Amino acid sequence: MDSIEKRLKELGLELPEAVAPLFSYVPVMVHQGTAYVSGQVPRIGGSVPYPGKVGRDVTVEQARELAEYCVLKGLSVLKAEIGSLDRVEQVLKVTGFVQTATGFYEPSKVIDAASELVVKLFGEKGRHARSAIFLLSRLAKLKKLPFRQRFKVRL
Repeated sequence: MDSIEKRLKELGLELPEAVAPLFSYVPVMVHQGTAYVSGQVPRIGGSVPYPGKVGRDVTVEQARELAEYCVLKGLSVLKAEIGSLDRVEQVLKVTGFVQTATGFYEPSKVIDAASELVVKLFGEKGRHARSAIFLLSRLAKLKKLPFRQRFKVRL
């Protein structure tokens, strides 16, 4: 068993099954030694478990749970592409999109869960640059994330 998978097990976590994308893109693109992982949606069993907007319908704790799940999904497709997560030399950046209610301006609290999990798993190799982006509800009609999802995390 690889060391990253051992850490997952120690944390009581497991990678979900890598699933094929719903649209016309690849889940991972490797170019010149760098792996680019497509954004992940916290769809479990075909749906997002906590519908609504963070700060109104979804608690920060629920949102953090889903952000961690996005990381696990991203690592799952990465492992499927490169064979072993122990091949990761450095996580460069994590980008998270959070759909929020008006008045909630702390997407960093949500995306911190993703960042913290990456560091727990990879140690110093998991320290990364990050963007935490929120979509306000009044803008949601113009920039709504698909399928009623509230999060998207890109590794």
